[in-house]
Amino acid sequence: MKHLLCLALLWGTSLHLLQAQANTLTFPASGGNIPSGIYQRLGVTDINIRWDAPGVKGREGKIWGTSVAHYGFQNLGFGTAKESPWRAGANENTTIQFSTDVSIEGKKLAAGKYGFHIVLNADSCTLIFSKNSGAWGSYFYNPAEDVLRVSVRQQKNLLASREWLAYVFLEPTPNSVIVALEWERWRIPFKVEVDLPRTVVETVRAELQDSRGFLYENWVDAAEFCLQNNYNLEEALTWSNNAITQFYGVQTFRTLALKAQIEEKLGKTADAEASMKRALEKAAVFEIHQYGRQLIADKQPAKALEVFQLNYKKNGDVWPVHAGLMRGYSATGDLKKALEHAKIALGQAPDDLNKKTLDGFIKTLSEGKAIAQ
Repeated sequence: MKHLLCLALLWGTSLHLLQAQANTLTFPASGGNIPSGIYQRLGVTDINIRWDAPGVKGREGKIWGTSVAHYGFQNLGFGTAKESPWRAGANENTTIQFSTDVSIEGKKLAAGKYGFHIVLNADSCTLIFSKNSGAWGSYFYNPAEDVLRVSVRQQKNLLASREWLAYVFLEPTPNSVIVALEWERWRIPFKVEVDLPRTVVETVRAELQDSRGFLYENWVDAAEFCLQNNYNLEEALTWSNNAITQFYGVQTFRTLALKAQIEEKLGKTADAEASMKRALEKAAVFEIHQYGRQLIADKQPAKALEVFQLNYKKNGDVWPVHAGLMRGYSATGDLKKALEHAKIALGQAPDDLNKKTLDGFIKTLSEGKAIAQ
């Protein structure tokens, strides 16, 4: 009986707490600071920054090196820390979270969520990334929890004063971005970089183990990324094979040609030739045509002409077979034959744009000049 009574009391207390939470009203944050956040994706890396933004509130010229944003380490008179850096915001920890490994000003930092603090000085700053991201401000700062420290130089005397402290992303590139704290007339920037090929491959490697691994297109995309970046080619070859041979695989020009290109990059010339032969057997007329054009771009005109001739043998007198032969003969220096096929292609051209382009090629070839490829 006592046991049942205890359970009833416990249930009643839990219900009361749930009701209290459900009935709590939402009001603006107290203290005049603004809870803030910003997000950006860098390659496949998500960067999330959360902070409480204090305002200048008429204190311009009285922010830096004062009790508002103090220089060096100070005893703040609260919490467990005897020496605290500035908390890089207001109220709770400013936090920075990276979904993959990154580099901060050239120094490596593992994926994770970090408490962010800054040691301010008149002409330089030390950025601190702490594994403790749940503390209140810097009142409980412990240097033993530092994961990374980097030194940067702030920019002072900016033309426009920023009223509310903010973090911004500047100068983005495919593998780097500048993160900057801006407040009053100061900017404290630091560079975040990622090893783009590595982070992408690590990401897709994990994704290919879930339901996305049952689509051959995903294996193709992963292998193509490696090929384009000349990275992780041995595994890329395995991925290209999976797109062909696994139960979800298909044998198409795209999958077989991809395998051939990777094999060629790896120096497996005989295998590459065999794979490309199989690919061309599966290819449609436009796929063969585009492959021939790629060979010309790769400075292999003789091989390109062979491919354009194969297209004619396989698909006959259809568009764009003669346009391809025109390009192949022009690239190998036989301008007379190139002109013959250009005139045939003009009669087959499906639209005004192609007709206009071929008219230009015919004029060029008639003048004894090779066409631009």
